[in-house]
Amino acid sequence: MNILKIFFKQKFTIYALVGESGTGKSYHAKLVAQKYGLTALIDDGLLIQDDKIIAGHTAKHEKTYMGAVRIALFDDKEYRDEVAKAIRVNKIKKILIIGTSEKMAKKIAERLQLPPPEKIIDIHSIASDEEIQAAIHSRNVEGRHVIPVAAVQIKRSYPQIFVKSLHDFFTRKGKLKKTATSDSKVWEKSIVAPEFSKKDRVELSEAAVTQMVVKCVKEFNEQVKIKKLTIKTSTSGYKLIVTVDVPFGRQLTGLIRDIQQCITDNLERNSGILVEDVNIIIDRITGFEPKKKSKKKS
Repeated sequence: MNILKIFFKQKFTIYALVGESGTGKSYHAKLVAQKYGLTALIDDGLLIQDDKIIAGHTAKHEKTYMGAVRIALFDDKEYRDEVAKAIRVNKIKKILIIGTSEKMAKKIAERLQLPPPEKIIDIHSIASDEEIQAAIHSRNVEGRHVIPVAAVQIKRSYPQIFVKSLHDFFTRKGKLKKTATSDSKVWEKSIVAPEFSKKDRVELSEAAVTQMVVKCVKEFNEQVKIKKLTIKTSTSGYKLIVTVDVPFGRQLTGLIRDIQQCITDNLERNSGILVEDVNIIIDRITGFEPKKKSKKKS
C-alpha cells in the first residue's frame, strides 16, 4: 500500500454527504456528522467546527453562480491554504465534506491535502422525498440557502445575506425533533439569501468553453477534428458531448480515454469549473480506405 495512503488512513476520517444543489445537504449535515462521530464540516468554502466558522469564505456571499462554484471548490489558493492550515492547527481528524457529487467531494479533499472520502452518503438515503422536495422549493422559489452555523456567526461575518435563524432539536440517538425534550440538544442554522440566487446564473460562456476544448484537442492531436460540441450545465458541473473525426491506426478505447482526460484536466485547471462528464462520439475514422472486392474473371 502507498505510504501516503497509510499516513492518511491513520490521521484522518473523511466522509462525504452528496446530492444535487438545494436538496437539503447543509440542513442535514449536523445530523450526519453527529451520527458518524465527525467533528467538523466543510461546506461551500467554509470549515465549521462546534457551530463556529474556523476558516474559509462562504460561497453564498458571491454575486455570481460561477464565483460561488469556485469558492466551494477551493479554486482560490489563498482560501484553500487557509482552510488546510486550520485543519492541521486545530488538529481536526474527522471531517464531513458536503458536495453536489462524489467527484466534487474528492476534488475538495484533494485541494485541501486530505485523503479521498472513505464513505459516501447520498442525501436520498437520509432524507425523505417530502423533505427533499421542500428543500428544493425553498431553494428554487424563495432563493433560500442554509449555512449550518449559529446566526451570530453569519450576522457578524455576512450581514448582507442573513435572513433568519432556524432551530431544530436532536436526541442522543440522532433523531430530529421540532420541540425540545429533556434529553435533546438544540441545533441552530442560518438561513441566507445569496446575491447569485436573486438573478440568473452567470456561468462560463459556451464560447469560452468551446475555445478551450478546441485548443486542448488540437494540442493533444492535430489529426483529431471536432465536428460538434454540446455543452450542458447542471448543479453538479459541466457535461460535454464531443463529436469527432479520429485518425486511423490508433487504439480507439485508449484514444477516447486520453481525449476525455485531456479535456477534463484542461478545463478544470484553467477555469476552475467542475467537469462531470465528457462523452466522445466518433463520427468518422479518417485515413482508412476499405479494400475493394476484386472482380472475378469470367
